Amino acid sequence: MSCTLGEVKNRADLIIYWGGNPAECHPRHFTKYTIMQKGKYVPNGRKGRTMVLVDIRETPSAKAADIFLQVRPGKDFEVLTLLRAIVKGQRIDPRAAAETGLTLEQLTDLADRMKRAKFGVLFFGMGLSMTRGKHMNSAAALTLAAELNAFTKFVAMPMRGHGNVTGADVVLRYTTGYPFGINLCRGYPRFNPGEFSSVDLLVRGDVDATLVLGADPGATMPQPAIDHLARTPTIVLDPKVTHTSRLARVHITTAATGITAPGTVYRMDEVPLPLRPPLKGPYPSDEEVLRRIIAAVRKKPAWEPDPAGVMAG
Repeated sequence: MSCTLGEVKNRADLIIYWGGNPAECHPRHFTKYTIMQKGKYVPNGRKGRTMVLVDIRETPSAKAADIFLQVRPGKDFEVLTLLRAIVKGQRIDPRAAAETGLTLEQLTDLADRMKRAKFGVLFFGMGLSMTRGKHMNSAAALTLAAELNAFTKFVAMPMRGHGNVTGADVVLRYTTGYPFGINLCRGYPRFNPGEFSSVDLLVRGDVDATLVLGADPGATMPQPAIDHLARTPTIVLDPKVTHTSRLARVHITTAATGITAPGTVYRMDEVPLPLRPPLKGPYPSDEEVLRRIIAAVRKKPAWEPDPAGVMAG
């Protein structure tokens, strides 16, 4: 970047990307939403913002960053914990910082920038949420953002990897109170990421059937989860053939939302966008298929334990 350190320190807004590569994965994010856009309170656009990239390797996104911090693989949780301690004014052993691949000076500088920013945002990607630590990493990032609000306005937001994942989170949140990792087996929602998350359930082999809606876990999940999908009855609702549909017992072709079926998608900042289909197609929508499945299940008699089996047990 062609700017001096003094110019960077004087910028009002702080944008942190952690464990993500938006230059390749979200190519319009820089120009449309974050570092390049001019606004009422940041009329100078890019010159009014400092961008920090935190990752285990230098990706193409580093070219757009003012500061690049390279963390050792698997040390994200430790870095976040140290930043929380520095923000609270606690003393840090430089050796603890060195184990993360960063120096105490780098961590102190970042913590100082976060506290002095007029407005700060932490975007975290799957490099943080899907590596060792998983939900603990995400919880640490969210807690750091919450604690920074004692000094300034700071928010945290996940960088989603698939279409309308935010929509699923929003709907689950206002219907159950939780965004994901929910178990309804007892008739009420229980939330415990790491235990009830879909990838963990599949890896442990806890489920004996899977319904996949608008996703492709066969292309993204760990191999033990994919193997379990192949071993057990898997039903896929998708407009196209995917890795998951190839290993599924049943693949129901559905209409493409926004193309041949109406619907609502949510942007990553949770703004709903209604979709009006420009075309008509022969396939039913996901909602129509699910309603038919629910109606068929309701017609089946309620399950009751076999008395002979209970007595034999």
